[in-house]
Amino acid sequence: MTQAVDKILLEIEEERAELRINIILTTITLLGLIGAIIIGLLGGPLWAIVAAYIATYLAGGFRAAKDAVTQLWHGSLDINLLMVLAALAAAAVGEVRDGAILLFLFSLAGTLEGYAMGNTKRSVAALMKLRPDTARRKAADGTTEIVAVTELNLEDTVIVRPGERVAIDGEIITGTGAVDQSSVTGESVPADKVPGDKVFAGTLNQNAVLHIKVTAAAGESTLAKMIQLVTEAQETKAPSERFSDWFGERYTIVVLAGSVLALIVFILLDIPFSEAAYKAATLLVVASPCAIVISVPAAVLSALAVAARNGILFKGGAALENFSNVKAIAFDKTGTLTHGAMRVTDVHHFSSSEADVIAIARTVEEHSNHPLAKSIVAYAEEKRIPAHDTTETDMIAGKGIITTTQTGEGYWVGNSILLRTLNIVLTDEHTTILHNLESTGKTPVIVGVDDQIRGIIGLADTLRDTTKPVSDQLRTLGVQQLKMLTGDTQKVAEVIGKEAGFASEHIHGGLLPADKVTLVKELQTQYNVAFVGDGVNDAAALATAQVGVAMGVAGSDVALEAADVALLSDDLRKLAYAHKLSLQMNRIIKQNLYFAVGIMLLMIIITLGWHLPLPLGVIGHEGGTLLVVANSLRLLFIKIE
Repeated sequence: MTQAVDKILLEIEEERAELRINIILTTITLLGLIGAIIIGLLGGPLWAIVAAYIATYLAGGFRAAKDAVTQLWHGSLDINLLMVLAALAAAAVGEVRDGAILLFLFSLAGTLEGYAMGNTKRSVAALMKLRPDTARRKAADGTTEIVAVTELNLEDTVIVRPGERVAIDGEIITGTGAVDQSSVTGESVPADKVPGDKVFAGTLNQNAVLHIKVTAAAGESTLAKMIQLVTEAQETKAPSERFSDWFGERYTIVVLAGSVLALIVFILLDIPFSEAAYKAATLLVVASPCAIVISVPAAVLSALAVAARNGILFKGGAALENFSNVKAIAFDKTGTLTHGAMRVTDVHHFSSSEADVIAIARTVEEHSNHPLAKSIVAYAEEKRIPAHDTTETDMIAGKGIITTTQTGEGYWVGNSILLRTLNIVLTDEHTTILHNLESTGKTPVIVGVDDQIRGIIGLADTLRDTTKPVSDQLRTLGVQQLKMLTGDTQKVAEVIGKEAGFASEHIHGGLLPADKVTLVKELQTQYNVAFVGDGVNDAAALATAQVGVAMGVAGSDVALEAADVALLSDDLRKLAYAHKLSLQMNRIIKQNLYFAVGIMLLMIIITLGWHLPLPLGVIGHEGGTLLVVANSLRLLFIKIE
């Protein structure tokens, strides 16, 4: 991974050096052109005018000629050859100034395109700058030392002070505070972190001293993988990009042959040779497919860059392009549509207040590591309800926990089996509440003191706040069917699915991983399908769908490899954003192609039927190319709604 990152850095530096050279050459071309014109207007010596034009041709045509020769050496033709031939043809018929204008505008356009298209690589460079080169490592004797990030080992302890960026992926040992994770997950609001939580390289520690245990080497961090995935995606061409390249190479041959044929026809029509050659040179320029060829990659690279900036990683242009064709999306439930963790949803209290019930439950559950116990303790902390002091605790497997307080009371939390052990009888009211909770997919926990039931707490894996709005938005964007596939019982699935706005016939519970694959395949007989899951348990379904989307995968090796699209945060709005981005990208590609073909055909018709000055042809050609690039860059400003 480190070698890959080093390679990317080298490529970025080479591109920057090339851009600097292009700027210098374009500047020399402009100065030479202006100098030749001014000297001519002032009646200066011919040798000075010739020298200025030679400088213009050499500087303006150097890059184009070099690239054209390289392509010829490899047995192919490209647009650079057309521009060089057009400039030389203009000079040959005495229109040296028009040829110089052509080379300047072509050089300027190439420089501006290089800068605009380099935006994606610069986005990668910006990611790289987020990771500090050094870290503050804590030694066994308690002292600290500044070391290179590459020298950190797994299990090392790193200290990050407020205002500093985290250098590695790790787990917080001590410290509680907010961490700005926008650079990795795209989340705009800082995440509150406590001991045991994960943190990622490149994120910003805001207000606490954090002691972090290193869990991944520098080259294997989530940030490093983001950089690698974004770069690989930029190099992996979408189907329309591959067609664009294929078309551009072959169309160049057609333009070259067509211009020669047009020259012959012009001569046969008794058009003077100088005028015929001028029209043929103009045809070389206006028929060149620059704007057509750049239409697709400019849009794809812009979309990949803005997606990465928002914590969405596409595994190449193909996944980005295909996402817009998705008409059905199947969702895993747990951790995708829901939070993936049990939360307190109901508190029923008898002969005491809600706060008393929670205090009793917290007092007992603080002695347990069970997920339900942690959920109850977290709820009590949120409500600022403290626990009571205890003297001893007895855990009864499969039933519950009994705790004795310092006042001698017996606090207990458990299920109906525990009640039978304690010889406590449920009343009709208790039974009704338990039935209602269970029928709505919730897990009931009974709370009591000695031989009295004080309350019943209901817990459930609750729906994300964004699930219903996102499902509505996806339908608005053209997704025709949404399905929920889960291993939970059908009863639980229906409760969550209906709340999320899914139709009953599209809610499937009690499924094994193989069952999910079967349902995805059935759905594929009618639609292009995307599957959204956690990227680990649903790897087979992710691989089966046309587009597999792994959600909330920051820090997960398996998930980053399992899907075509990786959403680094667990914000479902990113899914709708990714689909919207794909739709918009394909719309912009079509706009680019319609415009590029239209302006090219218009200029060809004028050149053949009337007279189009070469400088105007160049302006139309290069201006069209720049407009296509500018239109593609609009993708960088699409916002998450």
